[in-house]
Amino acid sequence: LSYLLFVVTAFFAGLKRSLPSPSKEQTTLPTLQCISPLLKTVEETPQPIPAKVKGHIPEWINGSLLRNGPGRFEFGEEKYNHWFDGMALLHQFQLRNGTVTYRSKFLQSNSYLTNRQHNRIVVSEFGTLAMPDPCKSVFERFMSRFDTPKPSDNASVSYVVYKGDYYVSSENTFMYKVDPETLETKEKVDWSKFVAVNGATAHPHYASDGTTYNMGNSYGKHGTRYNIIEIPPQKSNCSDTLEGAKVLCSIVPMDNMKPSYYHSFGMSENYIIFIEQPIRLNLMRIITSKFRGKPISEGINWEPQYSTRFHVVNKHTGEVLPGQWYSKPFATFHQINAFEDHGCLVLDLCCQDDGKTLATYKLQNMRRSGVDLYQVYDSVARTFPRRFVLPLNMSSDAPVGKNLNPLPYTLAKAVKDADGKVWCTHENLHPEGFENFGGLEFPQINYSQYSGKKYRYFYGCGFRHFIGDSLMKVDVETKNFKIWQEEGSYPSEPVFVPVPNATAEDNGVILSVVISPNENQSAFLLVLDAETFKELGRAEVPVEMPYGFHGIFRSH
Repeated sequence: LSYLLFVVTAFFAGLKRSLPSPSKEQTTLPTLQCISPLLKTVEETPQPIPAKVKGHIPEWINGSLLRNGPGRFEFGEEKYNHWFDGMALLHQFQLRNGTVTYRSKFLQSNSYLTNRQHNRIVVSEFGTLAMPDPCKSVFERFMSRFDTPKPSDNASVSYVVYKGDYYVSSENTFMYKVDPETLETKEKVDWSKFVAVNGATAHPHYASDGTTYNMGNSYGKHGTRYNIIEIPPQKSNCSDTLEGAKVLCSIVPMDNMKPSYYHSFGMSENYIIFIEQPIRLNLMRIITSKFRGKPISEGINWEPQYSTRFHVVNKHTGEVLPGQWYSKPFATFHQINAFEDHGCLVLDLCCQDDGKTLATYKLQNMRRSGVDLYQVYDSVARTFPRRFVLPLNMSSDAPVGKNLNPLPYTLAKAVKDADGKVWCTHENLHPEGFENFGGLEFPQINYSQYSGKKYRYFYGCGFRHFIGDSLMKVDVETKNFKIWQEEGSYPSEPVFVPVPNATAEDNGVILSVVISPNENQSAFLLVLDAETFKELGRAEVPVEMPYGFHGIFRSH
């Protein structure tokens, strides 16, 4: 035994001597500010409190910025694993005559109420599997793995509008109608009661006539389908929530048991554009996740052996266009805008070359500090704005191997193969050196005037961290950009509000909620001039806020 111990000790001593010493680069890795305080449970502020205005809030802004996102990350001793799992906290910044008030309330979902009642996590979420009741016997806990999973109704992603009513939504089967004035939780709405889908995205599109379009999957005897949903405009004699909603068309996945995950989709004046990307839902792994003791997130994988495919649907007829448009594998969560020009669809979106991001946004990763935080962040693919062009009116004798994009203002390519597939190559919508800013996400445009039309400007969050640390305005014609940033400040998704009767595309303001992990910095509502991107004013609120996801402006 002594001899064996001597040999093992000598081996590891020799191994230690043979290992290379850390390089200077390895010992001087960059660090990122710890954002753990922005990812913790906060108290709600149910009664409106006045904000302290600094600078100038234009008096013509008359309405409410409504925002949604996670606000509670544990119940009792049990904690959520993933950023997306936190219970929905609804925020309201109300602007009137240059003054601002703030309030917040937790969505009174069944998941929230049940978890709070039991003081533990009872309902599973995206990245957290609810553990069996510890008061049950060993046998009862084992058998509970075979119970039908209870779907969460934690609608924590965004606000949406259907028929003039406001809802909070996630990507599951349920939404909740809310009172935008008081933030009170109203009725729970089940998509499947109105249309044959198992959920819908939190990013619908709104047509000028009041019709709303969305997407949702269905899983039935005919297999998996991607469904385009059409919800009619509000009618005076219509009282039911989603009455009249219908499936406009259904699209068959490339792989029936591994459909694509999608967070949003594109819409031009006449078409819906759906991107079938290589982030795949392994249905067998998801169905058996509870039995295997795994959360749903473990069944979603980046599978780059699949190409990315573009599906185009005529939104007036429901016809799926026969063209086959493909690209090399990429992942996208948010589309910027889409428009038609000279027989082509121009599609702008934020995308990345690696789709493993969902797995990285675990709370244990995001709450790290120093070099550890930077190393995790550095493993995440950056997201950049890109433009694709899809030629729609191709004849059967269109030349093979040549660029079919006729538009002179974009370098995007669309090349037909001998088998009829058209391979699309993007054009970057940013200048050289933009990569130094870490990437861009949460894109927004002047939606009411330019959605589905040729446009020039979009706004987004710069990401040199796990969360947005700057605001950007990008000119898609010149690729120049303007930036707002402040040390230690983390702005949320920018929301564009147009000046009444505006004639210029960027004649308006940008609203963004800015928070900081620093104890001496108050959260505030930032108001930027959308044209110059200069600060007009801010409204400080002395309450803690976590970093959220999406929002909407409601005019009064």
